[in-house]
Amino acid sequence: MNKQLLNYYEAIERASADMLEAARVGDWDQVVQLEGACAVLITQLKHAAQHDSLKADEAKAKARIMQRILLNDAEIRHLAEPWLEDLDNMMHGRPKTLH
Repeated sequence: MNKQLLNYYEAIERASADMLEAARVGDWDQVVQLEGACAVLITQLKHAAQHDSLKADEAKAKARIMQRILLNDAEIRHLAEPWLEDLDNMMHGRPKTLH
């Protein structure tokens, strides 16, 4: 049953990699959709983790997966900064500035 927990981490990693790819091409709707999928997976993981735990070797694999997820997240945030700035400007009625 422990493998199930690791499967959740791997699925979250795949979704974060897909989010990064969508962010790289500017498909922010897809990023948001995948973020929702990640949220569902995280909720399922939390529920499953209440009943199971990882073995030592699985915990090491989890740590590697989490590092990749964090790297993906950092790059997504970096790519999102101009988009979020444009969105903020639109929300406040400011014209888009050319960079």
